[in-house]
Amino acid sequence: MSTNAVPTGGRTRVLLVDDHDLIRKGLRHAFERDRQFEVVGEAGTAAEAVRQAGALHPDVVIMDLRLPDGSGLEATRTLRKSSANMGIVVLTMYAGDDQLFGALEAGASAFVPKTAPADEVVAAARHAASAPSAFTAADLAEAMKRRLTPSGPQLSPRESQVLKLLAEGMSVSGIAKQLFVSESTAKTHISKLYEKLGAANRAQALMTALRLGLLQAPDAPNLS
Repeated sequence: MSTNAVPTGGRTRVLLVDDHDLIRKGLRHAFERDRQFEVVGEAGTAAEAVRQAGALHPDVVIMDLRLPDGSGLEATRTLRKSSANMGIVVLTMYAGDDQLFGALEAGASAFVPKTAPADEVVAAARHAASAPSAFTAADLAEAMKRRLTPSGPQLSPRESQVLKLLAEGMSVSGIAKQLFVSESTAKTHISKLYEKLGAANRAQALMTALRLGLLQAPDAPNLS
């Protein structure tokens, strides 16, 4: 899966890590438009990312958070232990506070949601190349405020249980059985949870909970 190129003097060498071909192609196109950068390799798994980083010695690694064989955060920790000078940009679809602080603690240089324009990824890579140990994220200041002074919706223990079960993909009847309550009571709990989160359905509730740090991204989220 690797794609090697002959390095050009003075250019910032980039390794792209994502298990989706289309995303890697889009990132490659974004970086190739900027003459400061040169994409020297691609990887689709955490293990391959670590191997290629060791072989290619990139200046910056663009690391997807979720990979088929493990977490991009674990790969980030491994790369950071091997090099203090390598820039690492964590790129994720699940851009909640837990993921942001996880990237910070793993030693990443930057954190960018996949919903951001490609130019923001390139800008993050530029920062990572020049200051690999200085973490940056667009929502960092607000996330710090939320962590220090939680101001989001305060869920009851039962509502937190319901949120977790919704994230696991359980139906109303399944939630009722799990909590030993009637389906009517389960529907009431779900309705109150949606109201607190300002959500109209399961998908909105889960995405809001992820953004507020009330829920960690599941391995296979069911947003239907």
